[in-house]
Amino acid sequence: MLQSKYFRTCLGIIFALLIIYLGSKVSFIFNPVVLLFNIMIVPVMLAGFMYYLLRPIVNFLEKHRWPRPISILLIYLVFVGLIVLFSILVWPTLREQVINFADNAPYFVQDLQKQFEKLQQNRFISKMIPSESDLTAKISEYLNKLITTVTNSVSNFISVVSNVVVIIATVPIVLYYMLKESSKLMPILLHLLPRKYRKDGHEALREIDSALSNFIVGRVLLNIILGALMYIGFLIIGLPYSLLLALISIVLNLIPYVGAVIASVPVVIVGFIDSPSTAIWSLVVIVVAQQIQDNLLTPIIYGKQLDIHPLTTIVLLLIGGDISGILGVILAIPVYMVAKIIIVRIYNLFLSEKVDDMME
Repeated sequence: MLQSKYFRTCLGIIFALLIIYLGSKVSFIFNPVVLLFNIMIVPVMLAGFMYYLLRPIVNFLEKHRWPRPISILLIYLVFVGLIVLFSILVWPTLREQVINFADNAPYFVQDLQKQFEKLQQNRFISKMIPSESDLTAKISEYLNKLITTVTNSVSNFISVVSNVVVIIATVPIVLYYMLKESSKLMPILLHLLPRKYRKDGHEALREIDSALSNFIVGRVLLNIILGALMYIGFLIIGLPYSLLLALISIVLNLIPYVGAVIASVPVVIVGFIDSPSTAIWSLVVIVVAQQIQDNLLTPIIYGKQLDIHPLTTIVLLLIGGDISGILGVILAIPVYMVAKIIIVRIYNLFLSEKVDDMME
């Protein structure tokens, strides 16, 4: 029986389940590890995100005979300069818009109700709306819930600030060592594999690295260009809080497909409060900017490298959001890309010939 592959497989599964069961009985032992993971996941994720953005610059400087540590410190100095410029040129306008937005937020529902009342006085629109009171009541209810959610989020600002302080103190240190020691990571990981699989492991790691780099750098470039296009359009149509809404759109558009829809909601609401025509024009600006991004910029930046079906993306975002909230939504696509490369490599290495034999 011990020589039977089926028996050994079943025995391995039983032992694996037994280890999992015993681990669940002494879960308190792993609590410090889980706590450390929860503390470090966001700083490490942000450092990894910045690593892929800055690595090409560091490699470029290193090729031109700049020592790698000096190159990293030079980039840090440039970042400090950009922060100073941001605080001088952009922050005053952004701060004013944020304060005005926070002060006027409680009155948004009343302003929207007034706009709906004006619309209902129009004969053509009143024929399209079956019940004035029901529509106004439902819209007011939904908006009240939305504003309550935003208010509750703002009330947790103190805990968020404390986390931000930890992140600001941790990310630059983690990022520095990522950029400085990145060449040593792949050999360490390859030494964990048996010698005969190291070539395939090296190819898989290079493929993962290339996929993450293309995805992150491409996504950031696309969102910055999209945000600039939207900001210019918002200024042209005179949309209130144009800079704030453009920055919100840049952040939300990091989420593929779904982010564009979520980002358009506050823009249209603010536009409608100003006037129905502003809401329509703001929607036109969003659609035009998205079309430029999808049809002109995405093929140039990504090409055919991002081979993920839109339906797969939506399912991944839903699963990631259900498991870990906003963090799961952000990590869903990169984790899927890494898992897909590993699974395909393992399949080709161990299972493809057996499946072909079974099919024959």
